[in-house]
Amino acid sequence: MFLPGKLLNSRENMEQVLMDHIRKTTAKYNIDNISRTEAYFRFYRKHPEIRWAFLASMVSRNAGWNMCDLEGSCFPKLIGKKLRDMLYITYERANWLIFQDAFPQLLLYHYSTKINRPMFHLLKTFRVSAFMEQEWLFFWENRYKKRLMISLIINEQNVIQEPVMEHNIYKNKVFHTLLFSFQDYLHFSSVIFPTCKGELYGACVNGFRSVSKRIDLGKRLAEILFDPGFYPSVYEFASTTVHTGSRHDYEKYFNEKKRRATPFLRCTYPIITHHIHQFNDWSAKKSIKRKWASETVVLKQPAHITKWYLHKQNQLQTAAKLGKLFRWLC
Repeated sequence: MFLPGKLLNSRENMEQVLMDHIRKTTAKYNIDNISRTEAYFRFYRKHPEIRWAFLASMVSRNAGWNMCDLEGSCFPKLIGKKLRDMLYITYERANWLIFQDAFPQLLLYHYSTKINRPMFHLLKTFRVSAFMEQEWLFFWENRYKKRLMISLIINEQNVIQEPVMEHNIYKNKVFHTLLFSFQDYLHFSSVIFPTCKGELYGACVNGFRSVSKRIDLGKRLAEILFDPGFYPSVYEFASTTVHTGSRHDYEKYFNEKKRRATPFLRCTYPIITHHIHQFNDWSAKKSIKRKWASETVVLKQPAHITKWYLHKQNQLQTAAKLGKLFRWLC
């Protein structure tokens, strides 16, 4: 993943060599959900001071599970193939955009530590917001871990707001459908941090269309993930459990054994080629809201969600058994 040290010792065209390498490395790992998840976690293990990378890896695992749910035992009985494919493309597009924006930032930080000087002036060549250039410089000088993590949460959610959340196709065919409202209202969507002991921690996704609510969710998830009481168990899971996209990745740890109900991601979905058709620096048009940057986090529900999750899965399975009665949600 990382550039050979001898190239960093060469002054000739060093910045150009570095930028080319970062572009190639980002493209290499931005292939699918599996490669993104692994790349985030490998980076975190090398740079644990960049907490956002672990959060991104765990949220990326959840995106993979959500994708594979669409072809699992329940959702095909509830919604049609056309809408399931559209939901998959929405997950995939959002996660591709975040990685395309975030991973060059992580790699530039890595190489800045290697040469012992900040290289964040190069962020603009990767179309990263001016907001994040300032935040990386602040972190370089002050080493304020939590502020950087929150800044990256703010950035990633604004990065996807216009090209995904407000895009006419996704807005009309996904986010404004009755199905999405149904799922959002009943909290069927959740971000889960599993453990090897079968316990689940996490939070519900509610009000997903709102950038402010997604930022709030990101901060709540970070608060849970890095809680000293939860972190060791979740880190153990991430270190020892290969991400396949199937929820069986963590359901296999439950006391009551479950059969695999969702498929492997790479056996289910093809690789999709994405493009950025137009780039706009979101921070040039928006001011940072005080509540976005606030470090005060209120956990709206208990972090331990094992019983809640099992209850919701039972509800979903009951709905699937009714099958055709719910197809009107499409």
